[in-house]
Amino acid sequence: MSIKPTPDTTQDITPPGRTGEPAWASDVEELARLRAEVADLHTRLDTRQRRASAITTMRRIAAAVLIAITAFALVASVVGVWSARTAFNTDKWMATIAPLPQDPTVAAAVADYATNEVFTAIDVEQRVRNVLPAQAGFIAGPVTGQLHDVIERTVYNVLQSDQFQRIWLELNRRTHDRAVAILNGTSDVAVARNDRVDIDLLPLINQVLRALSAQLPTMFGRQLTLPDLSSGEIPENLRLRVENALGVTLPANFAQFTVYDSGQLAAVQQMIKTAKRDLVLFVVATFVLLGLALLISPGRRRTLLQLGLWLVVAAVTVAAVIRAVRDQILNEVPAGLYRDGAAAAVTTVFSELRTRGDQIIWIGAVLAAVMYLIGPGRGPTWLRHQIAAGARAVGRWTRTGGRAVVTHGPGFTARHLDALRVGGLGVAVVLALVLSSWTSLLVIVVALAAYEVLVTLVGRAAAGHDAEPPPGVAAGDPA
Repeated sequence: MSIKPTPDTTQDITPPGRTGEPAWASDVEELARLRAEVADLHTRLDTRQRRASAITTMRRIAAAVLIAITAFALVASVVGVWSARTAFNTDKWMATIAPLPQDPTVAAAVADYATNEVFTAIDVEQRVRNVLPAQAGFIAGPVTGQLHDVIERTVYNVLQSDQFQRIWLELNRRTHDRAVAILNGTSDVAVARNDRVDIDLLPLINQVLRALSAQLPTMFGRQLTLPDLSSGEIPENLRLRVENALGVTLPANFAQFTVYDSGQLAAVQQMIKTAKRDLVLFVVATFVLLGLALLISPGRRRTLLQLGLWLVVAAVTVAAVIRAVRDQILNEVPAGLYRDGAAAAVTTVFSELRTRGDQIIWIGAVLAAVMYLIGPGRGPTWLRHQIAAGARAVGRWTRTGGRAVVTHGPGFTARHLDALRVGGLGVAVVLALVLSSWTSLLVIVVALAAYEVLVTLVGRAAAGHDAEPPPGVAAGDPA
């Protein structure tokens, strides 16, 4: 029996085309190639990740900068719109300054100023000396002081009268028209002399002189003939008529408040023109900035949170700037009564703008709080869970309380019907004393009537239900 030789499987198998090269050498080369490809892919991936991270960081920074600019631009837009609607709109301006004469602080300052002007014009002390005997000349000073108080009270009463309100509105309408014309550079009258704007109070002096002529006719030696301005019509020759009635020549700046801007009128005019021309463009640009910031932001919730915070910062900053300008203006007014009156007037004029600023602060704070609470942070998540748990607990308590009210409420109402009626009436009386407006009283009356009807119906229904016998028991049968 012949034995066939077994082939040697350990011999190298040479692939076609590669004579003398072992088979595992190609696997090594393939492994090296694959490792090189993997390393290259890792390098590319790291580069892309770094590039993406850098781009995200740049987008986040750009969005933060744009949203800060947007917040300040938005607050500035509110100020610009307020200025356009109030400072440069005569009707809106009239509605703003109409209540000024009724302000006690403003009225006291104007009354003191007008009284001093009247004393200067008619030389009251000299007139008193002229009518007193030579031996009584020593009482001229005290009498003049008493007359000063009388005239000041007269001025104050004129300021508070309904007739002067019409004069005040017409006077300010004219002054406002002139001031706007000056700021726009279209005025052709010499109201801005050496960068000054004059506010003429001669109509007030005219009405005061008419009242004094009726109260103290001997003070002027005759009855003064002066026009009645109660209708609001102010004649153009009023100064001449007052001079003729008093027999004096009034100073050029008699009864005039002068607003002096330290040589900056031209700069203010240019600023006003620029603001009016670019206001619409500025407002549109503000919303474009907002949209652009949200578009490039990688996290819009975070950007909106930043917007809320920056709105608060911008509103507070602009308010501080306006307050500084206000203080600078008031520092030009003599301290004391005049400055207090000017401060009250400025407060009235800027009241609407201050309200808008408060609204922006609240909007910004609420926006920032909401964006924070809906975020993924540990604090907001815990707070949301607590709110949800609290809401579920309140829901359970409400359902339990509702069932208790449905079960026991009618019986309780029937047993204590009179006490509930009287209690509702007492609460209504207290609310009526606290809330005294007609609308509040109407609401209280309607609510009280509805409450009384409701408790009466519920109480009677419960009482009737309790009086019915159980089913199957006749009314006359024994229990």
